[in-house]
Amino acid sequence: MSTATPIRDQALSVTAASLESVSKIYGAFAALRNVTAAFPAGSSTVILGENGAGKSTLLRTVAGLISPTRGRATAFGDLPLRQRHRIAYMSHSTMLYDELTAMENLSYFATLHRGEGCACVGSPEMALRAVGLDPALPRPVGQYSQGMRQRASLARVLQTDPELLLLDEPFSNLDVSSAGHLVDLLADFRTWPVPGGGRRTLILTTHQASLAEPLADRTLIMRQGQVIDLVTGSHG
Repeated sequence: MSTATPIRDQALSVTAASLESVSKIYGAFAALRNVTAAFPAGSSTVILGENGAGKSTLLRTVAGLISPTRGRATAFGDLPLRQRHRIAYMSHSTMLYDELTAMENLSYFATLHRGEGCACVGSPEMALRAVGLDPALPRPVGQYSQGMRQRASLARVLQTDPELLLLDEPFSNLDVSSAGHLVDLLADFRTWPVPGGGRRTLILTTHQASLAEPLADRTLIMRQGQVIDLVTGSHG
């Protein structure tokens, strides 16, 4: 495993996202340290590392939720904030209102997106059906199993029809069966047609390599705020 050379994928010139010598510093703590990485359009990348390795910070930087202290982050060749209509971010928190049904949650978030002038929002009903949930289910999300909550959270981000989907620890608190179902849903998402051609791009973080392995055609390994290795596989 290499430990010194920054990672840059030179094989494909078309990238969905890239980091160039990015550092993110909070006081005396460096969450990211001089990270260079490229995520080719259409690829599925799993980011592995222990807690505190910098995985979530990297993902939030790609999403445009935080800005680098040093270096440059881009999405589709532009600043991530300018491409937010093409990006969806799912945190390890479901970001759902427990007292509302799944349909009520998705309808509410769709209203927020449209209020921000985003024309990217699709049908909440279709998004829920895509993840195997009944839009007419009257039960509030607070009464869902953890697997159902994760599916509802995934539907929340999928309804924006993203070209780049970012997921932070999506397998947290899921049993093996629920995790397998989520893998199947994400694999299906990658087959959704993209306007103008191409494939959807997926980047997810986890410390559970065995669960994410079926999705990984590329794996970045992080330690102490640095990308220390890139492994390419045969999946995807």
